Amino acid sequence: MTQTLPTGSSGGGAVAAADAATDAKIAVAPQWKLVWWGFKKHKLAMAGAIVTLLVYLIAIFSPFLATYSTSYFKADYAYAPPQRLHFVDDGKLGLYVYGYKSEQDPETLALTWSTDETRKIPVKFFAKGEEYKLFGVIPSDIHLLGPAAGTAKSQPMYLLGADKNGHDLLSRIIHASLISMSIGLIGVFVSFILGILLGGLSGFFGGAVDTAIQRVIEFFMAVPTLPLWLGLAAAIPQGWGPFQRYFAITVILSLIGWTDIARVVRGKFLGLRQEEFVMAAQAIGVSKAMIMARHILPNVVGVMVVQTTLAVGQTILAESALSFLGLGIQPPTPSWGNLLSDAQSTMTQQWWLAVFPGAMIILTVLCVNFLGDGLRDALDSKAVE
Repeated sequence: MTQTLPTGSSGGGAVAAADAATDAKIAVAPQWKLVWWGFKKHKLAMAGAIVTLLVYLIAIFSPFLATYSTSYFKADYAYAPPQRLHFVDDGKLGLYVYGYKSEQDPETLALTWSTDETRKIPVKFFAKGEEYKLFGVIPSDIHLLGPAAGTAKSQPMYLLGADKNGHDLLSRIIHASLISMSIGLIGVFVSFILGILLGGLSGFFGGAVDTAIQRVIEFFMAVPTLPLWLGLAAAIPQGWGPFQRYFAITVILSLIGWTDIARVVRGKFLGLRQEEFVMAAQAIGVSKAMIMARHILPNVVGVMVVQTTLAVGQTILAESALSFLGLGIQPPTPSWGNLLSDAQSTMTQQWWLAVFPGAMIILTVLCVNFLGDGLRDALDSKAVE
């Protein structure tokens, strides 16, 4: 005979015990664990973190992951469309793509590309190709994916199509990730330093120091962003090489992007300098520099991390906009922005030239923003409740 347990008996007691154990676990957990538990609850943030990490790994290992170098091209295959990668060859597992065949209009001289199913190009993992130096040090000629030996010279493999010069678009997107992602990271790092230094000084000292710094911030914020970018970018000498131009663009984006971080840091410093632990430190004679570094700054780290993460996406968009307008990173050095710039005159016919670089920008910026939103929620004191 089955006996029904009364409400609030062992079943409810087990739940209450589990809740008590969870509360006890939270009470003794270090801060980083609380942040991690809160972050894991944000599914979009977890996805954003994984994708962002993958994009940075693609940037770091771009010479290995790209089939071709930035200098490789076959002018005879200009505007060749994307090829479909096949995984089964004659009933057996094997990678290959079909070759191209073209017809030329006798009046317009325009080429029309189609698939040549009589010509198979074998594809293999860890294929030998152009030589490169991984991390600028390790020499190698192995690429993750490429045409098999003997076919690479006669027939190219363009999985995402080719541009107007016959460059492999997929390889250029992979190489461009190093430029676009590193500009976002380095630019935000410089903005982070400027923002925390000037914002912290403004919020902690107040008075004339606060007034002077805020007027500088307001001046930068009052100037329309795009004309300011255009003016500063146009001032870069045309004779500068890729590295010098890369450095200049990074500095330009950093000089403009620090104001939002400084405003947020100032607000936090203004609030925290009135707290009892800060006033107690002042009362016992702790120096102002020590109070800022050891008492206030650790309480601002969470806000700074969130602002910095969100600023990475903004910097990537800024670089893309400058390059799209022809004032950023210049070809032959690829960036996602100048790949879009090259596509703007032919995007109605050669759609892949705009779609794939644009998709990389959108995906990366969205994922970085999801990551920032997740960090903001996780750093909230109620994130694990």
